[in-house]
Amino acid sequence: MVDIKTVGVIGAGQMGSGIAHVIALGGYDVLLHDVSPERIDQGIAQIEKNMTRQVARGVIEHTAMEAAIARIKPAPELQMIGATDLAIEAATENEETKKAIFKALQPHLGAKTLLASNTSSISITRLASATDRPGKFIGLHFMNPAPVMKLVEIIRGIATDADTYEVAVSFAQSLGKTTSNAEDFPAFIVNRMLMPMINEAIYTLYEGVGTVDAIDTAMRLGANHPMGPLELGDFIGLDTVLSIMNVLYDGLSDSKYRPCPLLVKYVEAGWLGRKSGRGFYDYRGDTPVPTR
Repeated sequence: MVDIKTVGVIGAGQMGSGIAHVIALGGYDVLLHDVSPERIDQGIAQIEKNMTRQVARGVIEHTAMEAAIARIKPAPELQMIGATDLAIEAATENEETKKAIFKALQPHLGAKTLLASNTSSISITRLASATDRPGKFIGLHFMNPAPVMKLVEIIRGIATDADTYEVAVSFAQSLGKTTSNAEDFPAFIVNRMLMPMINEAIYTLYEGVGTVDAIDTAMRLGANHPMGPLELGDFIGLDTVLSIMNVLYDGLSDSKYRPCPLLVKYVEAGWLGRKSGRGFYDYRGDTPVPTR
């Protein structure tokens, strides 16, 4: 059984940097890779900013922050990730992109290196088939934002070895996370339920049942959700919401998973939510303003 000491994270965006943040605080050495050195630098800067907030709130000690930051090293070349004990892919939610990453990484992997994907919807079995080690491949779905959310979904592909599963569960729990086992069905557990709710909220807006503010207020106060579904969609990224809805629609062949046409239009317009400055809210001012 693999003893994990070093972890490679592929993707330094919101999810990748959040995962690296959590792993470094957990005491592991981390190599962080992205397609450009600038993105890696931005990711590490964001990690430091977020840890500083944790220190200010008394969540972690300043010494723990310093030690964790020191454990994170940039990996400008993908092949550098091959030297780690566990490589976690946290790239955009696109199956071909993810497969291409694993294929490019494969020649550089150590014999015992475990592979994981942070995919929130795509088949672990299919992703594993693009590698030379499907038995050592597993889904580790961290929730967003990873430093805050306590859950990690563990998804086994059809070929995942028992040892790989045991190591993955122990690793996630060593980070202070609670694990939930999901079978390898489209979108697993959390997003199988969450994304259709967001999609239905968009249909509710599309059909004129309520405004952005009315819909989000109704769910915050009527269902005690901490964030309204349209605000949550903006936070996740509307392109990601659409990708997951397409995985559900294609994978389960059920019309109830059809992406709302308004969601499609927003993504086509580049209105992806917080990361683009506009989605169902406009984030370009001091305070988010509903756009409909």
